[in-house]
Amino acid sequence: MSSAKKNIDRLIKKYPNRRLYDTQTSSYITLTDVKQLVLDSEDFTVVDAKTNDDLTRSILLQIILEEEANGAPMFSSVVLSQIIRYYGHAMQGMMGSYLEKNVQAFTDIQSKFTGTAAGTFEGKPFSPEMWTQFMNVQGPMMQGMMNNYIDQSKSLFVQMQEQMQNQSKNLFGSFPFPVPTDKK
Repeated sequence: MSSAKKNIDRLIKKYPNRRLYDTQTSSYITLTDVKQLVLDSEDFTVVDAKTNDDLTRSILLQIILEEEANGAPMFSSVVLSQIIRYYGHAMQGMMGSYLEKNVQAFTDIQSKFTGTAAGTFEGKPFSPEMWTQFMNVQGPMMQGMMNNYIDQSKSLFVQMQEQMQNQSKNLFGSFPFPVPTDKK
């Protein structure tokens, strides 16, 4: 059973002519339509129509690239450079997990705000404009909360790294490895 067939309600096929076909609606769709599926929290998988290879990540990266090119980018060049440096690094897997958990934590915080009384105004859900107004007022507080969270997360990450180094020293310390000498 291919990964594309795993209980995903929506299957999108990408054809060699680069067109995307939504099998649920039996129609061709655009990247904008796929972006709307993401915004609507719909589960979907994009597969190559010929090989059945999963192309979901590739399509999502394409959407991010378009979003970064249009309007205000979310990622600075510095952040993108730092992410690139982790490819091929021993910490690559850990970095992906770390980023995923931090984005999920941020999403959870946003959901809690949306779900509380602050998430409604006169019985109506917050619109993007209302969120903007709310964040203008609450921005400094949110920034402080996020900075505290990031500081705690950074501290935890450093502690985890030190623990891994100590475990490695304990594990390999008994082996007779030569000690490097400084030769000039």
